[in-house]
Amino acid sequence: MHSCVLLPDAANYQPDTLDLNTDAKAAAYWFPCFRDMVIKFAKQAAKSQAEDATAEQRAEQFKTAYLQQLDYHQSNIAGNSGRVILGTSELLKLNETMLRRFGFTDPWRSQKQLENASAKARLKLRLEEIDAIENQDDKWTELVRGVLAGNMFDWGAQAISNILEQDSSFGLHAALDRIEKRPWLLDNLDNWLKRLRISSDQPPHKCAVVFVDNSGVDVVLGVLPFVRELLKRGTKVLLCANSEPSLNDVTSQELSALLEECACECAVLSSAWSTSRLLVYANGQSGPCLDMRTLPRELCDAMAANETDLLVIEGMGRALHTNLNAQFSCETLKLAVIKNRWLAKYLGGDEMFAVICKYEAIS
Repeated sequence: MHSCVLLPDAANYQPDTLDLNTDAKAAAYWFPCFRDMVIKFAKQAAKSQAEDATAEQRAEQFKTAYLQQLDYHQSNIAGNSGRVILGTSELLKLNETMLRRFGFTDPWRSQKQLENASAKARLKLRLEEIDAIENQDDKWTELVRGVLAGNMFDWGAQAISNILEQDSSFGLHAALDRIEKRPWLLDNLDNWLKRLRISSDQPPHKCAVVFVDNSGVDVVLGVLPFVRELLKRGTKVLLCANSEPSLNDVTSQELSALLEECACECAVLSSAWSTSRLLVYANGQSGPCLDMRTLPRELCDAMAANETDLLVIEGMGRALHTNLNAQFSCETLKLAVIKNRWLAKYLGGDEMFAVICKYEAIS
């Protein structure tokens, strides 16, 4: 594993936004929150292997082991304060580690397959909607909103899983209506739109590296239309997805198969995929967050070789729990919908589904 070549100061890079060892308010909220979440995850694990007579028992063992480790972390806060950082990323990754320990390698696999199939069937219509927008600023605004709305489809967020369980018809357009109206909590959209206006001293980006999040609506109807527009500008795109399963996040293997099928719905995607202007890489992660110090060498080499000048990080885990405050050596766009009311208020918002749209030019 290697540090991202886009880190200007890898030695001082700190991915975690919160430190539960030093932030008493955050710790008081998140530890009970994770105790509640593990109950849902245990049920999902048992359900995913319902044909196995041992699944219920192993799911209960998973829950017990996770809670024990959670208690350990919480009981050691005083001793670790100021010495070791404990981010929410560690507790989210712990969930995946414990699931694998008890034989649950991909509890959301069936759900991901269903959502991918449903989203693929709607891709052509979504692209037609985008192409019907003539004004470039309006088009890119809708593309960004699409990425944000797609990011609502996250089975790891309690508020969203409740919606998805109660309303099977909930789709992209319903999500577009739910996300925060502008001005967003963190709103750099106008600066992003300004950057996209091509001029002699502001050409299109050479290469964009895009770290994606969830399967289904998120990656197919949110990210791919956004990526397609970058490709139309002549930008090469490297899509980076998890190396191993985590919740309903898409893996690099799943994403490659998805692109094979989605390319059949769009000439732009098909051409880019067949000529290697659109590529998929594993990001080296086994949890829903992103540590830029633990990337595969192949990905780091590709970033350097293609002269990456745009980094796009999507989703709460990768752009909010981690990397929100991280600085990179190229232009960066961080996009996420906050699917947690406490966290929205903690960051200064006052409503559910607040939006993070953080564009950073090269300093």
